[in-house]
Amino acid sequence: MKKLYIILISVVLIASSYFIYHRIETSSPNPTFHIGDKVDSLNGVYVYYNGRVSHTEGRNTAKDGYNIGLKYQCVEFVKRYYYEYYHHKMPDAYGNGKDFYNKNVKDGELNAARNLLQFSNPSNSKPKVGDLLILDGHFGNTYGHVAIISAVNKSSITIIQQNPGVFDKPRVDMGLESAYHKFKINNGRVLGWLRMK
Repeated sequence: MKKLYIILISVVLIASSYFIYHRIETSSPNPTFHIGDKVDSLNGVYVYYNGRVSHTEGRNTAKDGYNIGLKYQCVEFVKRYYYEYYHHKMPDAYGNGKDFYNKNVKDGELNAARNLLQFSNPSNSKPKVGDLLILDGHFGNTYGHVAIISAVNKSSITIIQQNPGVFDKPRVDMGLESAYHKFKINNGRVLGWLRMK
């Protein structure tokens, strides 16, 4: 009977969490910003407000036809940044945030689909400014998320991101641990990071 009670409470909590998340995602966007407003930038490349995580505004393509991504989504910002700042084109120009990480690529090896070096979390290599940070999906966003590391300190990193949610900020700090020549970002959703060769 006690197990049944615990299961019932767990189901109610999960359902309630989903309902609250869905309510926020489908509510009116943040009154401070309008979709498409510039909210931050990194090296002259802007982050735009997107409102709800699920919102899309059509596809952004470069003049040469390169697919940058769905406007104002997280993928669009990181690919636009890499295209404009590094002049980098990814061989695989499609995919959701979590798809940037290839679980079959070992720490420090080349992720051929993105033509970037891939590091796992934890890794032998400390994250660097400019690395792409890849996060796995969760019940409210099964597509995952991708951001850019904008600062690295001894015990933390800062990411800059587009489309974090209606009321979330474009810059977020995460803890960074180092032990036995391994570096770990303290966020259970972080799969790893990608870096220019």
